[in-house]
Amino acid sequence: MTGMPPKHTLVRQAISHPIQVIAESCRRSLFYFMRTFWDEVSNDTPHWNWHIPYLCAQLMRAAYNVSNHQPKEHDIIINIPPGTTKSVTCSVMFPVWCWINWHWMRFITVSYSGALSLELAEYSRDLVRSKRFRELFPDLTIKQDKDTKSNFRIQKTIYDDKGRAVDVKLGGNRYSTSVGGTLTGFHGHILLVDDPLDPNRAVSETELTSANRWIDQTLSTRKIDKAVTPTVLIMQRLHQADPTGHILDKKKQNVFHICLPGEIHSYEERVKPEELKVHYKDGLLDPVRMSLNVLQDMEADLGQYGYAGQVGQNPTPPGGAMFKTEHFQTLDAMPSLDESPDNAVSQIIRYWDKAGSEGKGAHSVGVKMAKLKSGKFVVMDVRRGQWSTENRERIIKQTAVADGTRVIIYQEQEPGSGGKESAEATITNLAGFTCFADRPTGNKVFRADPYSVQVNNDNVYLLRGDWNHAFIEEHKYFPFGTYKDQVDAAAGAFNKLRAVRDANIWSINFA
Repeated sequence: MTGMPPKHTLVRQAISHPIQVIAESCRRSLFYFMRTFWDEVSNDTPHWNWHIPYLCAQLMRAAYNVSNHQPKEHDIIINIPPGTTKSVTCSVMFPVWCWINWHWMRFITVSYSGALSLELAEYSRDLVRSKRFRELFPDLTIKQDKDTKSNFRIQKTIYDDKGRAVDVKLGGNRYSTSVGGTLTGFHGHILLVDDPLDPNRAVSETELTSANRWIDQTLSTRKIDKAVTPTVLIMQRLHQADPTGHILDKKKQNVFHICLPGEIHSYEERVKPEELKVHYKDGLLDPVRMSLNVLQDMEADLGQYGYAGQVGQNPTPPGGAMFKTEHFQTLDAMPSLDESPDNAVSQIIRYWDKAGSEGKGAHSVGVKMAKLKSGKFVVMDVRRGQWSTENRERIIKQTAVADGTRVIIYQEQEPGSGGKESAEATITNLAGFTCFADRPTGNKVFRADPYSVQVNNDNVYLLRGDWNHAFIEEHKYFPFGTYKDQVDAAAGAFNKLRAVRDANIWSINFA
C-alpha cells in the first residue's frame, strides 16, 4: 500500500519496540485489548466464543461515532444469558479501552444494586492501576484526589521528545450508581446499563415500573449531547415488561437489538440479528461453557419461566404457558412398596392457599402432595371451593382429620396484620395437628418455577380423582388463566417437600 513502510521495516520495528506494537494493537481492537488484559481482571481460563469479538465490534463502532462527535446511529440492547462474559466485555474492559484512545470520554454506569455497580467499576479501576497497563500506557493514570470506586477520573500526562513530562490533561471519568440512584450533576458521553433488574425481584411490578421510569425520566437526561450519546443496555430477559421489553415496545427506529439465546432448539426465532444463527454449533451459543448438560442444570435451578427468560431471552416459555400438562401421569392408586423400595414416602404435606369469598372470586385450595424416595412427587388430593371464612375453617379442620396427624399442614400467610391474624386463627383451629404458616416471597409465577421443571420432566404424578380435570386445566393456562390458586398451592407443597431428606423415609405401604 502506498505510504506504508516496507514489510521488513515493520518487522524490525515490532522486534525493537514490542511494547509499542502491543499498545497500538490494543488501541485498534477492543477484543485484542481484552485478551491482553484478561489476567488483570480474572483468574479463570478465558474461552473466546464467537459472540465476544462480535460484541466488541459493535461497542467499538458506537465509541468511534462518539469520538467523532457524530449523531449516534442507535442505542444498543444486548440480551444474552448470564455467564457469557457480558459484564467484563461491556462494563469492565470497554470504558478502559475507550480511554486509551480518547482519554476525555465520560461514562455513567448503572446496575440494579450499588454493590454490583461498584464491583464492576473496581475491576476497571484495578485494571488501570495494574503493572501491565502502566507498562503499555504510562501516560494514563487515575487522578489522585478523584479516586473512588463510585467516581474516579482519568488524567493523561504529555511527554516531550526526550520523555519528560511537560503537562497533565484532565480526562474523562466513570460515575457508577444503581437504578433509582442520584445522578444530579453528572453527564456521560456513553451510558452503560448492565443488569438493571435483580433476577430475584424482577417479577415485582413495583420493581419493573420503578426501573423503567428511572431509565426513561432520569438516566435519559444525563447525556452530554443528546444527539450523540448512546445508551447501551446489557441484560438477560427477566419479564415481558423489563427494560428491554419496555424500550422495544416503543417501536423506536434507532435501537439496535442484539439477542443471543443460549440455545436455539426452542428459541431460534429470538436470535437477532438473524444472520448470527450461523454461528451456533449444534444449536448452542457456546458449546464449551453452556453445553446441553449445563443448560439442563440451569433449567432445574432457574425453573421453566426463569430459563425461558434468562437463557432463551423469551420471558414467556414456548407454547405460552409454564406447564406441559401432557407430562402429568395419572395413577389409580399410590405405588406399592412391594413393587420397589423407591416407592417409600419421604413426607406428605397438605398446603392451603386460602380465600374468603363465598361463591365468587378466588378459591381456597388445599393440595395434598407426597414425595417418594425415588425423587418423584404424587399429588394425592385437592380440596377446592369458594367458601366463606367460617365454612373454610370447618373444611380445613375436616380435611386434617381425614388426612391424619402424619400429614404436615402449611398455609400461605398473606402480608399484613390481616394475613397474620388469619394464619393464627387457622393454627388455633388445627390444635393437635402439625401446622405452620408460610410466608413465601415473589409472585405466583416465581414460586411455581421449580415445580414446573419437575412436571415438565415427568416427575409429578396425579392420583386419579374427580379434581384432576380442573387441576390440569389451571396448569395448562398458567400464568395467563383466570385462576392460579391450585398451582400456587401445589407449588407451595412442592417447595416444602423438595427440602425433605431421604433420612426421613416413611416405611408405609399405600397399596
